[in-house]
Amino acid sequence: MPGNLRSRLKRIQQVKKEDAAVHNDGGIDFSYFTGQGWVSAGYLTLRREMTAGGDMTLPEIMPEAAGIVMPGINSTTAYEDMLFFDLETTGLSGGAGTLAFLAAFGRFIAAGSAGPEAVRYKLRITQYLLLDYPGENNFVEAMLGEFKRDNTIVSYNGKSFDSQILKTRCLMNGMIPPEYRHADLLHSARRLWKRILPDCSQGTIETAILGIDRAGDIPGAMAPEIWFSFLKNGAANGAVDALAGIADHNRRDITGLASIFCAMTRIAADPFTAMKTINFDLESLAIRWHTLNSTTGQKILQYAAETGCPRAGLHYALALLKQKKYDEGRKWLERTASAGQPPPLQAAALRALAIDSEHRLKNTAEALSFTEQALELLVGVQILPGEKANSLSCKELRSF
Repeated sequence: MPGNLRSRLKRIQQVKKEDAAVHNDGGIDFSYFTGQGWVSAGYLTLRREMTAGGDMTLPEIMPEAAGIVMPGINSTTAYEDMLFFDLETTGLSGGAGTLAFLAAFGRFIAAGSAGPEAVRYKLRITQYLLLDYPGENNFVEAMLGEFKRDNTIVSYNGKSFDSQILKTRCLMNGMIPPEYRHADLLHSARRLWKRILPDCSQGTIETAILGIDRAGDIPGAMAPEIWFSFLKNGAANGAVDALAGIADHNRRDITGLASIFCAMTRIAADPFTAMKTINFDLESLAIRWHTLNSTTGQKILQYAAETGCPRAGLHYALALLKQKKYDEGRKWLERTASAGQPPPLQAAALRALAIDSEHRLKNTAEALSFTEQALELLVGVQILPGEKANSLSCKELRSF
C-alpha cells in the first residue's frame, strides 16, 4: 500500500479543503441560519459574532489578590488577554467518541471609564457551529484560530471537560492542541459558595448569587439529543429551532461565565465592600486568604471570627499565638472550645490549648486536662472530609 497513514490523512484533509472552496456549504441551505447572524467559516462550519447586552465593570487593573480568589489568574493578567471558553458536545463524558459541535469564545472590549479606578467592558462573543461530521476538521481548525499565545483561558469545569474534549478532537484530526494558561472558575466557586448553595453549577450561581434570569434556557444536557435530531431531520420537526436554542444557551453560558468572573474580581479587589452586594462564604475565603500571610488576610480572618464564624475563630486564635499574643489567642481558643461548637472544632481548640500549656506554660496538669476533654469529645464522633456546617475536616484537624 503506497504511503503511510499520516500521508493519507494529509491527502484527505487537502481534498476536504479543495472541496470546501467549491462547495463551502456542504449542500446545506444556509437560509435557516443567516437570519441569526451565522456565516460560513469553512466546510460545514458556521461562525457568528455578537456583543453581549450591557456593560461589565471591573477595577482598572487586576487586583493583587486575584490569584487568591481565582487560582490561575494573577495581578499581571490583562483583561483583554482573557478568553472565556465553553463547548457543547455530543456526550456528557469524555472519550474519543465524543466531539464538540458548538464552541463559544468571549473577550473583553474596553468601553470607557466607569468612575475612579474602574473601567467598563463589553463582552464580544464568537461562536462556531458544526453542521455535520465531515466538517469537523474545519470546525476544529476554526476554533484553534481563537487561541492566542498570551491568552488566559477562563472556563467553568473546563479543566476536566472542555479542554480534554478539545485536546482529543485535535489529536483525532491530526492537529497540535494549543497550550495556554487556564483558570477554571468551578474550583473558585466551590470555595465561595458550596456551603451556602445546594450545588455549585454555573446556572445555580448565576441565578442565586448574581440574580441572572435564565428563564426559557434550554438545558445543556439536551445538547447531544438536539444536535443528533438536527443531523437526522434538518429543518423538519423544529430541529433547526432547537439547535438555535442550544446556540443561545452556549452564548448565555459565556456571558454568565464572564459575570461570575466579574463578581470574583470584585471580591478580590475589596471583600468588605463586595459582601454588601454579593453573598459568599466569608469564612472559607478568610481562611484561604490568611494562609498567604497578607495584611488583608489577617483583617478578613479577624472580621470573620468576630462575626461568629467558628472555624475562622480557631484559625485566628492560632494566628495570635504565632504572633506571641498569648492571652488573646487563648481567649479565642477557649471560646472555640466552649459548648455549642461542633465536637471536632472544640477538640482542635482543646488540643491547641494543651500544646500551649505544656510547651510554653510548662503546666502539664492543665495540658493533660485539655487532652482528656478533647478525647472525651471525640468518642464515637466520626470526622469526615468535607464536613459542612462549620465543622472541621480530618485534614484540617490534623493540621492543628
